[in-house]
Formats: sequence, C-alpha cells, structure tokens
Amino acid sequence: MNCLFISRLLSIFACNIKLKSISAMLLKLYEKNNNPADLQQVVDLLNDGGILIYPTDTMYAIGCHGLKERAIERICRLKNIDPKKNNLSIICYDLSKVSEYAKVDNSTFKLMKPKIFRNRKEVGIRMPDNSIIQEIARLLDAPIMTTTLPHDDNEDIEYCTDPELIDEKFGDIVDLVIDGGIGGTEGSTVVDCTNGEPEIIRQGLGWLDEG
Repeated sequence: MNCLFISRLLSIFACNIKLKSISAMLLKLYEKNNNPADLQQVVDLLNDGGILIYPTDTMYAIGCHGLKERAIERICRLKNIDPKKNNLSIICYDLSKVSEYAKVDNSTFKLMKPKIFRNRKEVGIRMPDNSIIQEIARLLDAPIMTTTLPHDDNEDIEYCTDPELIDEKFGDIVDLVIDGGIGGTEGSTVVDCTNGEPEIIRQGLGWLDEG
C-alpha cells in the first residue's frame, strides 16, 4: 500500500514538472538542420492561436498566426495598442505569399481585405532575412502577425536581445520563446510603398535598392 501511494505521488510530481515546462518553454532552434518535430511544434502552436517570441534579421519580435483574431488581440493587449487604430505588420515567406494579401502594381502595395485587416488602407509586410522564422512561415503557409517586443527605455537592452532573459521576462505571458541566439538592437528599414514611389519612413538595417 505504501509503495502504491509513493508511486502515485511520483506520477503526480512528474506530471507537474511536465506541465511547468510547457507553460514557459524556451526552444532552441538553429539556422539550419532543425528537428522537424520542433518546427512542427511551433507551427501547431500558431495554428492553435498561440503567441511566441522569435528571432528576426534585426531584433527579437513577438507574433502569432496572422489570421487568428483572438491571438492578434492578445498581442495588442500585451503591447497596449488598439488593433483597430494602430498599424499592424505581417511576415510572409516570399513574394508569392505577399501577393495573397497585397496587390503589387507599379511598385505600389495596395492592401487587399483579409478579414482581420478589414477597413485598413495599408499593412506592413516583412520578409526577414532569418532562416528560422522564414522556415516557420513556409511551413505555416499563412502570414505571421509580427511586432517588436515591448521595451522600457530604462530597462537593460539584454531583455530584448538575450533569449534567456527574454524568457525570464515574457515566459509567463507568451506560449513559447524561440532561442535563436543573441539578437540585434537595431530596427528594420521601413519603406512606404502606398503612393506610387517608395519612400523611406525609417532607416534601419537594410537599404532600399533604387537601381
């Protein structure tokens, strides 16, 4: 009887450990040769409406499935922004995927109207030069809503660049943090393509090729 009781306690203890690891998971991914099961886990999380933090070619970002309204609203609450008023951005795998959400006409992007972005005249579109998020976007076969991590100016920048510190800060309010190595501190270049001629709104990493 005592052995049975101890066995049950050990089972409960093991279950609690498992649940705790799922609630604040830090997943290590690499530029190539990742375990397909790890990548599928990320895709399944996004399809289920989860939110995650991941590396890009600039800074770490937070995102979700771009067509899951509740997930997008969850991120907007985290950043204290109004999804109906603030500009939103999506990651697409390549230009062929961009064409599913925007029309390319004479170098101008004109937003189509997927449900989540209805009543909007423009949307940000990113194709980060980062193989981890590129592969996730390819496997997901859908846009990923993306935004920079919330950051206090008085806070150490490492909480936006070091995956372990990012997990320490955000692990309890997101579903997954992807460790893709130390991230950058400079934002991306923002180009306005809605008025016929591309116009640089913010110069960051990446340069507009005018050739």
